[in-house]
Amino acid sequence: MIETPYLLFLGDVPDMLAAKVAIGIRDWRPENAVGQISLPGCGADLGLTEMTLAEAQEAGAKTLVIGVANRGGMISQAWKELLVQALEMGFDIASGLHNLLRDENDLVAAAQTHGCTLHDVRIPTVAYPIANGKPRTGKRCLAVGTDCSVGKMYTAMAMDAEMQKRGMKSTFRATGQTGILITGGGVPLDAVIADFMAGSIEYLTPDNDPDHWDLIEGQGSLFHVSYSGVTMALVHGGAPDALILCHEPTRTHMRGLPDYSVPSLQELADTALPLALRANPACKIVGISVNTQHLSEEEAVAYLAKVEEDMGLPAVDPYRHSAARLVDALDAI
Repeated sequence: MIETPYLLFLGDVPDMLAAKVAIGIRDWRPENAVGQISLPGCGADLGLTEMTLAEAQEAGAKTLVIGVANRGGMISQAWKELLVQALEMGFDIASGLHNLLRDENDLVAAAQTHGCTLHDVRIPTVAYPIANGKPRTGKRCLAVGTDCSVGKMYTAMAMDAEMQKRGMKSTFRATGQTGILITGGGVPLDAVIADFMAGSIEYLTPDNDPDHWDLIEGQGSLFHVSYSGVTMALVHGGAPDALILCHEPTRTHMRGLPDYSVPSLQELADTALPLALRANPACKIVGISVNTQHLSEEEAVAYLAKVEEDMGLPAVDPYRHSAARLVDALDAI
């Protein structure tokens, strides 16, 4: 188990999107976030207390969490001095990057010398099966996005929180490093061998009570040429009964792909639903989640109203306002 509370390491990330792991922990497990630590040139600020390692240790932090989701998932050499120093002071380190802590000899040596633990949460720990496509009892909802990092995890977590508040049966199913660090379990989907990705989602969402909902954390985008494969595995492995379309309206291009435009919500609906129907002929699109963080309240309300009128579906920002209408839509199935 990863010891809490955490000191959230932001490194030298250029913007807030690159710090989405830390942001997720701050927003969904604030009791575990003692503070933040960053390097010169960092373009992200969580609004937490900026601490030195010594100050964080005094405040009770046990684990330094690399709160970064950079392109390629690499551990920067510029971080190494601070990471080694943290181990020398007795901190454990947790990371969800593709570049594993256990493959960095200097970090391994420091951890062994000082009796610390390196936690790589992006390592599959189960021999997942190949998907068989057989129907499962219970119900499943999947968030699919027009792009990466548009709020798919927040949508699923907000819906799960609302369902728990209502006394409904639901489980948030983490499929990425942020969700795993928040909830303590799940499938690190983009680290699973391709042939077994859909099977890992079948494994993650097994038979359940007829009125139980699995809220599956979405990943990537069917339209993203870098990450569409992981989304496809969720669509077929999850065999969802319901889809929530997710969108961030201020994007000028796909995340990390300046030559690719962001598709419309209608394009997403027209693409995602036929693919989902292959695995579950009863699947429906039931609502739209819009990440309005870069809009004013007035702009957000107007935009949501326009989307709802255009798409004929409830459109909400579940984190800013409420996930209640999305849960109502699920409850009606």
